[in-house]
Amino acid sequence: MKIMRVEKTLVSTNRIGEMGHRPLLVVQEKEGGPRSVAVDAVGCIPGDWVICVGSSAAREAAGSKEYPSDLTIIGIIDNWSPE
Repeated sequence: MKIMRVEKTLVSTNRIGEMGHRPLLVVQEKEGGPRSVAVDAVGCIPGDWVICVGSSAAREAAGSKEYPSDLTIIGIIDNWSPE
């Protein structure tokens, strides 16, 4: 699991059918670090600190073992102050 911050929504009009209509969000592990794309399984907004899972856990959290995700948001952190 990783703690990440939601930066913004990612709009993708062309997707493979297996992705359905799950929202995609741009997330960063730390400010100035590399950005990643995560599937939003919980309903986040930009600025939220979130808990993300990867690999097979990401696929199951997104809804199915066949879901094509390697990073899924599974929780919103209520109170977090980065170091």
